[in-house]
Amino acid sequence: MTGRILVIGGDAAGMSAASQALRTAKTLGSTPDVVVLERGQWTSYSACGIPYWVGGDVEHVDDLVARTPDEHRANGIDLRLGTEATEIDLGARVVHARENATGVTERLAFDHLVLATGAVPIRPDLPGSQAEGIHGLQTLQDGAALIDTLLSTRAPRRAVVVGAGYIGIEVAEAFHRRGLDTTVVDMAPEPMTTLDPDMGALVRSAMVRTGIALRTGTAVEGFEVGADGWVTGVVTPAGTIPADVVVLGIGVRPNTRLAVDAGLPVGASDGLRVDRRQAVVGHHGVWAAGDCVESFHRVSEAHAHIALGTHANKQGRVLGTNVAGGYDTFPGVVGTAITKVCDLEIARTGLGEREAAASGFDAVVGRVESTTTSGYMPGASRMTVKVLAERGTGR
Repeated sequence: MTGRILVIGGDAAGMSAASQALRTAKTLGSTPDVVVLERGQWTSYSACGIPYWVGGDVEHVDDLVARTPDEHRANGIDLRLGTEATEIDLGARVVHARENATGVTERLAFDHLVLATGAVPIRPDLPGSQAEGIHGLQTLQDGAALIDTLLSTRAPRRAVVVGAGYIGIEVAEAFHRRGLDTTVVDMAPEPMTTLDPDMGALVRSAMVRTGIALRTGTAVEGFEVGADGWVTGVVTPAGTIPADVVVLGIGVRPNTRLAVDAGLPVGASDGLRVDRRQAVVGHHGVWAAGDCVESFHRVSEAHAHIALGTHANKQGRVLGTNVAGGYDTFPGVVGTAITKVCDLEIARTGLGEREAAASGFDAVVGRVESTTTSGYMPGASRMTVKVLAERGTGR
């Protein structure tokens, strides 16, 4: 295969796709022109590690980068940092791009287009939500901005995290490790709604035991803002929680604005719809992978948006093989995720009770209280395991 492969997005999915395309093309005897547009300044980094950088467990930002821009360029990829795709013209097979530092624009033709635009933090449309000091946390740029706030002359002492999902609890721990008075606010009755409430209650206990304040069943109505435009509090029905810094951890949504504007199909979550080869359904030569797509869930047999770097890397490699003329498939996901809060390690896979019911399963539940190793061994700690199975089949 010859021609230009144009990739939008230079993190996990995009760079995996670009690198794999070059490797596959080489084995097939072709040399495609691979161009990657990345609006930021970093490539191939671990977004999952950002809270640990904020908390000081990871000392340098470079520790989160798997492969630098120069390393990608040395492998033959035309990587353009600080360059943002602004429009996709599928009819003309071109992408309009702008160099952010200079404002210079360019029209880039493509034979194959790869969308790896990732996800963006959800920012609620509430009074004061655009104030200074309110941060999302999805990219290294976001992490750097948050650290700049923490190290600024403001010296924030009171932190509020809105949302008690993966990012929320990890950032809360990071703030606590830095010595900030930390409060987490969430509408659900227990933290981590990807877990069932009985397991979420264990997360609550770990957070409270550590000294993190947790206000569940609490809606956020807005943000108080000082005269200088900086956030001063998070408004709830029970009163205002003082804040010098706020992180929004209420989830992410697929970054598909460009794709939707170009007429590409998205699913219920606004993620791009792709087939098993990561080709965008109904559009020849257009491909997508990573946090901007919906994935097939192998247990529920439905499409779902699950934003994880492991999926993005695997999908990118599958895509790269196919776009270069090979053949590979991505069979789907099973909802595996692992994290920790303070001294509590948390993992889940498959479907919880609520998800199983929504997918039409009649599930039976088993729960076991045990220890991480034989109870008589030094260092043994408590462990709770919950298992769901389909009634009748044992699946």
